Amino acid sequence: MSVLGARASTAAAAALTLAALAAGCSSDRQGGAEAGSGAAGAQEPGSEQVRTTRVQVVEGLGRRGGLDASSLYESLAPGVVTVISIFGEGAANLLEEDGGEAGQGSGFVLDGEGYVATNAHVVTSGEAADAKRAEQVYVELSDGNRVKAKIVGDDPNSDIALLKIDPAGLDLTPIELGSSGDLTVGQPVAAIGSPFGERQSLSVGVVSAIDRAIESLTAFQIGNAIQTDAAVNPGNSGGPLLDARGRVIGINSQIKSASGGGEGVGFAIPVDTVRRSLRELRETGEVDYGYLGVTSQPLYPQLAERLDLAGNTGALVVEVADDSPAAEAELDAGEQTISFQGQTDIPSDGDVIVAVEGERLTRSFDLADLISSRDSGEKVELSVVRGEEERTVEVTLGERPEQAPELP
Repeated sequence: MSVLGARASTAAAAALTLAALAAGCSSDRQGGAEAGSGAAGAQEPGSEQVRTTRVQVVEGLGRRGGLDASSLYESLAPGVVTVISIFGEGAANLLEEDGGEAGQGSGFVLDGEGYVATNAHVVTSGEAADAKRAEQVYVELSDGNRVKAKIVGDDPNSDIALLKIDPAGLDLTPIELGSSGDLTVGQPVAAIGSPFGERQSLSVGVVSAIDRAIESLTAFQIGNAIQTDAAVNPGNSGGPLLDARGRVIGINSQIKSASGGGEGVGFAIPVDTVRRSLRELRETGEVDYGYLGVTSQPLYPQLAERLDLAGNTGALVVEVADDSPAAEAELDAGEQTISFQGQTDIPSDGDVIVAVEGERLTRSFDLADLISSRDSGEKVELSVVRGEEERTVEVTLGERPEQAPELP
């Protein structure tokens, strides 16, 4: 699986990036910018500059049923931006032989205040525990304006970042967040972004699958991910996946590829996950995730029958992390294992979690979804089955570590 942020570390690629930046507008250290747009108007020497923000609200797309790609693009492409990130001690380093690193991805405008959503991996570099933010971040709008952006916060667990630009003098087209809870396989979608640096590119397709799980920057799973055959490629990272009405249903993040290019298997972070992340990033600059400390595998009917369990669904505990909330609550994977249907080392006498706070587990990655939607320090009741006995276990969730524990 590959993340989609295009990143070039060569001096030649860096020089191209710098040349492009030099053609943009000047910026201050707080992310404000002197917009190069004519919207500000001319000013006399010594007079006070007045810059206005024009916000275009888009409504009514897709109400006739199908996805009108041309209308959707015409209305919403102005809300999709290119994000340019510069890593290292400064832009000057990029011209040296051992220079820094430049990355490029996509993003989209959230509101008229200048907030922009993108992927965390577009504006950070390195392993999650040691990840470093870009020294400089620029947002390029569809009209050519390029302004400096401030990183409000990044969430490596969901691969989401929130940026802020000075909206004064800019034309902004916010894109509405939709819902990912009621998606259906086969419904039409569109992706807009900057694949391989080709700005404002549109691709269309369908939702190929739902309830996928993809790996975050911390190696914890992001559940309910959306699979699509709409072409996504390096540089699409952070751009929106849109439904027929033009609402964001996900943020394009990863591809599964043998060649490094888009092969019709792209993945987007579901917007319900995105919404929570953006809300907390705006409020506090970080996102709190509860941590249980178990590795599990889904229970399915044939396996449940083989283990002589009454229920057909749940999370079979495979490993319990040392000193974790699960260990303190005495959850156990058991000592005996079996081989079944081509799989080895399946615990056969341990715990199966069948519900969280009374909500039954019904999908493969439901346990991770239900736990990660809660904050550290929160108490939850787990319904746990071992053999023929079902019991209730109260667990106080811990703070999620910077990296998922490795299995022995």
